[in-house]
Amino acid sequence: MRVVFMGTPDFSVPALRRLIAEHQVVCVYTREPKIAGRGNKLSKTPIHSVAEEYGIEVRTPKSLRSVEEQQKFAALKADVAVVAAYGLILPLPVLEAYPLGCLNIHASLLPRWRGAAPIQRCIEAGDKEGGVTIMQVAEGLDTGDMLLKGYIDITNTMTGGELHDKMSELGADLISKVLADVTKYKPQPQSEEGACYAQKIDKAECKIDFSMPIDMLYNKIRAFSPYPAMYFDYKGERFKVMKAEKMIDSGQIGEIIAGKHELIIACKDGALKIKEIQRQGKRSMSIDELLRGFNFEEGFILA
Repeated sequence: MRVVFMGTPDFSVPALRRLIAEHQVVCVYTREPKIAGRGNKLSKTPIHSVAEEYGIEVRTPKSLRSVEEQQKFAALKADVAVVAAYGLILPLPVLEAYPLGCLNIHASLLPRWRGAAPIQRCIEAGDKEGGVTIMQVAEGLDTGDMLLKGYIDITNTMTGGELHDKMSELGADLISKVLADVTKYKPQPQSEEGACYAQKIDKAECKIDFSMPIDMLYNKIRAFSPYPAMYFDYKGERFKVMKAEKMIDSGQIGEIIAGKHELIIACKDGALKIKEIQRQGKRSMSIDELLRGFNFEEGFILA
């Protein structure tokens, strides 16, 4: 099958590699390289790098709204386009360019968690089950008909990064099954019942609010780990919390109850015991490793 692949981040890589192995990927669309790092060098997306590894043509348009770009897309004469976290809106002429249209690997069990950040939002909400949906891309936001779902149990300790990796591999498996026999999977319309919007993560919500109920805060820390990561500021320095445990200790909200041999911070109805942390400008490390050469002032109140 002739396939056009449209994706950008690490999440999309297993699916692209699977499709390269099983089909003819004639072109890859991804976001344009960005200037990054101290040397201000152009950084290509993970998908861009994989496509070049296999000698596949890469296109990085800023938009697909122009007639010229739509004609170039149609001229590839593919059977289907596979989309996985691409990041650009696909106008109707693109959706209708190929016989099988555009199929999306969406990281949620639709109709729950439509939108930009389904992986983080489902953990933040305390969902016990997540998964991936292969769907037909429509003009609405993740509202197209569904072809196949795969399910993942979300444990009480699973982080957003861990769920991301499981969903990434599951997405590759599901799209492989669908493209192996498209006629086997009948499109099912989505119900609006239970639909949620997974709003894009704002930097402002990443600062830890110790006045939040402990369960909500714990889920948020898990959801945002390792990226973008929840953080607190201590004496002018930023610390990102990668892993934590819930405790029944009590104290003034934001108070550092322990900070020498372990790090425990009081919350609204309990406390957080920090297990893994990233000091500003440093790599992520266990709290034991950090506290070998650094202590937090016990009794200090984090704002």
